Amino acid sequence: MTRRAGGPRIGRRLGAALIGLGLISTSCQIPTVTTGGDIHKIKHVIVVMQENRSFDSYFGTFPGADGIPMTNGQPSVCLPDPAHGTCVRPFHDTKDVNSGGPHGNESAIADINGGRMDGFIREAANGSHQCVGPLEPGCVSEAPTAVMGYHDGSDIPNYWAYARNFALQDHMFESTASWSLPAHLYMVSEWSAACTRREDPSSCSGNITGTSSLPHLVEGVNAPAEQLRPAYAWTDLTYLLHAHSVSWRYYLSEGTQPDCYNDQEVCTPRRQTVGTPQIWNPLPYFDTVHADGQLGNIQTVDHFFTDAKHGTLPSVAWVVPDGTHSEHPPARVSSGQSYVTRLINAVMRSPDWNSTAIFLAWDDWGGFYDHVQPPTVDGAGYGLRVPGIVISPYAKSGFIDHQTLSFDAYVKFIEDDFLGGQRLNPATDGRPDPRPDVREASPILGDLRSDFDFDQPPRAPTLLPVRPETDL
Repeated sequence: MTRRAGGPRIGRRLGAALIGLGLISTSCQIPTVTTGGDIHKIKHVIVVMQENRSFDSYFGTFPGADGIPMTNGQPSVCLPDPAHGTCVRPFHDTKDVNSGGPHGNESAIADINGGRMDGFIREAANGSHQCVGPLEPGCVSEAPTAVMGYHDGSDIPNYWAYARNFALQDHMFESTASWSLPAHLYMVSEWSAACTRREDPSSCSGNITGTSSLPHLVEGVNAPAEQLRPAYAWTDLTYLLHAHSVSWRYYLSEGTQPDCYNDQEVCTPRRQTVGTPQIWNPLPYFDTVHADGQLGNIQTVDHFFTDAKHGTLPSVAWVVPDGTHSEHPPARVSSGQSYVTRLINAVMRSPDWNSTAIFLAWDDWGGFYDHVQPPTVDGAGYGLRVPGIVISPYAKSGFIDHQTLSFDAYVKFIEDDFLGGQRLNPATDGRPDPRPDVREASPILGDLRSDFDFDQPPRAPTLLPVRPETDL
């Protein structure tokens, strides 16, 4: 297993002892909460979810972070390139368009390769022969070695500015070891499942490659949309939010996005709209959203800018992009950074800024190299590391959070802030389903409160140029 270059200063000796005893792996951190003040100063939580980047591909050279292993400023790791019988080291890639690699469940297993973290080029080479469309999880359009490329602060200056001024998380893992759809399902429900009957949570079983045995919406099929809606019968977070009268909205950038329902299927780009549930917009398929009459909470992103301007942001919001602004290869990195900057600037100019926390992350690793072995919490995850940033007037400045985190930590924070600590727990949430565990209760999951100092005066906004100069 590749050793990590860094770790938390607090608890280092205890962690080393536990590792020596075999009680935890080197890819786990012991959760610590070192913060003051009241979490309830946060009245608005906004999750901004971009696409397909590993931590090392964006922040592998960020000072102080657990980044690409280096010796004398040069990468010290070299991954096998089977096609040429050589190895390839991580390299600075200034291309604005990157291809990435396959990123389904089988690819996650192959990339991790038993903890050696050396399967990325090999898997990308395999994927290049399966490429049918540029957005499918198994597609590679560049040389397989491109997955070793990384960007730095000259290429993505705004992202690095947010990391320097607020809190960067260098052990944020995708909740599940798979691709976009399961990642987005975990983001809103802590589970990815396939169900055989609507309105029957007991008919669901875990599935991180696809999600439904029922047909999904297909263009040209002359059948009522309700008849074609897959069965997302398990319990999601909006069920608890609605039960506790907590406002929420899911803001969607309309455009095109990849449309497929398992990680081996050809993903045809299709129109993404509020009324067209797809892999980045799964909530319209949930029984709970229909039963609670909450479909109107799924809105276009222009409503986000309006709500921010007028100080009417909901308590909980998710914001997802269209394909052009997603950073999902072959989308441009610069387009995604500009889109995210517009979102964050809007919040910083909002009357709601002083009571907001923005959680910025990327939904999966996209096949790009990362050197840290993910911890195992159950049969579904964690997946590979992705970038994570907390942006808030109460976020610690220049803080690097080394805790083990996943998107489950977002749900946990929301539950602690707005729901009195109620979990998506079949035993207590009033709508039982057969999920295998309560992800928020995992003993290795860190606490996002560590990224805040609620006793500090609210910090002024850090407004950034929407189109900064870059080396891309």
